[in-house]
Amino acid sequence: MALNADTLERLVPDEIKGGEHTGQETLDLHLERYRFAARSARPGRVLDLACGVGYGTRILSDHGAGVVSALGVDISADAVAYASQRYANERTSYRHGDALTFADADGFDTVVSLETVEHVPDPSLLVERLIALLKPGGVFISSVPTTPSVDMNPHHLHDFTPRSFRRMLASKGLREIDAFEQVQKVNPIAVASRSESRMKSMRQNLVGYYATHPNAFFRRIGATLRHGFCNKYLTVVGEKA
Repeated sequence: MALNADTLERLVPDEIKGGEHTGQETLDLHLERYRFAARSARPGRVLDLACGVGYGTRILSDHGAGVVSALGVDISADAVAYASQRYANERTSYRHGDALTFADADGFDTVVSLETVEHVPDPSLLVERLIALLKPGGVFISSVPTTPSVDMNPHHLHDFTPRSFRRMLASKGLREIDAFEQVQKVNPIAVASRSESRMKSMRQNLVGYYATHPNAFFRRIGATLRHGFCNKYLTVVGEKA
């Protein structure tokens, strides 16, 4: 299995290096996010879309009250193979698939997609498709960074604020019933020197990127002045009518 754990886009708990902001600290944030999602899940079927290596899907299965099955779906066949070997059980399964084309005839009571919508060209379309997989009265649980990330992470295509993220979810008919905010302190020296293994996948030639994307530079300056050196994240639980 060609899983590269030394990238910002892949968290493999068994290979995490301790003492790094992008290692154990980032994993802890993801685990907290999934535990929050498990507490918010509705009884019945759960879909974890863009599940990565599958640890979060297992949390949803093990800790979601009344969850009868949890299905993790990811675009990486290697991640799905790893998840199936490491985390699958009688109530937890995994499938290779694309978030934008995945279909299911029976529908889900809970759809979870954490740190996903900022990756796709059209976040609004993705959210619409995932909500369509929900049964009436089901919940959609999703999270995004709410401080700038596009400048640092070349895999991110959109920056969100709490307001813009909530507005997008509300525009799809979701009623917010809960939310969870997280803050991760950032060591600017470690970022500048890329001293952590997972930082090596950060955007190269950041000065050149800012020169051609001045708005991204000003967003970064504004966020740093307002929040300091940190990353902020928002997870929202929205109920489908």
